[in-house]
Amino acid sequence: MTAIHPTAIVDERSVLADNVTVGPYSIIGSDVVIGRGTIIGSRVLIEKKTRIGSDCKVHTGAIIGTDPQDLKFHGEDTELTIGDRTVIREYVTINRGTQMTGQTTIGSDCFVMAYVHVAHDCHIANHVILANDVNMAGHVEIDDHVTVGGVTPIHQFVKIGKYAFIGGGSRVNKDVPPFVRAVGNPLILSGLNIVGLTRHGVPEDIRLELKRAYRIFFRSELDISKAVEKARSELKPYPEVQNFIEFIEESKRGITI
Repeated sequence: MTAIHPTAIVDERSVLADNVTVGPYSIIGSDVVIGRGTIIGSRVLIEKKTRIGSDCKVHTGAIIGTDPQDLKFHGEDTELTIGDRTVIREYVTINRGTQMTGQTTIGSDCFVMAYVHVAHDCHIANHVILANDVNMAGHVEIDDHVTVGGVTPIHQFVKIGKYAFIGGGSRVNKDVPPFVRAVGNPLILSGLNIVGLTRHGVPEDIRLELKRAYRIFFRSELDISKAVEKARSELKPYPEVQNFIEFIEESKRGITI
């Protein structure tokens, strides 16, 4: 059975699936959908047009689905979507999208720690960890299995590739390629995320080929176009290697080096 605390307010136009729990003094606005087994803690605010999947946990004081902090926003009909089994810790703030993309998205199995801010039109994939006080501007894209350390700001329109690891206290103002480690202010690369790749079962032959790709792009004197040409001609065409090359080739903000 769905359990709504007597002090909570749930708009009649919202839909709560079976076994949803809503804690004391929480407020759920209009046209909100919450999936089966999700737990909403105390004093949580969930605004309109928010979709939360199954078996999520939203902790005390989180504010989710509020209007974008964007001067160009004029009340357009936009959404926030959160996948399944994602954890939102205390005092996280997440804004809906703007008319540019129409929505903000967070995938499944993510862990969003306390005081994180996810701005409008950000798109976060699956199995992403955002440590305490990560603050992102609008239109940030984060791919699968990324970890971002605490107290890290992320510039608008930045893209972070899959399996990247960003150390705490960094400042991310350019795109971060997949499979790498990066840290600092200014942000610099510090090799491949070998620990993360090994933990997630990426075979050794692929890890070795990614090392070769890393050396071509970041440990040689080649410019990007020449490095792309060399990588395509010399490296084995594993999907991970192709993803690494294409991410760098297609970057619009420039690549962290």
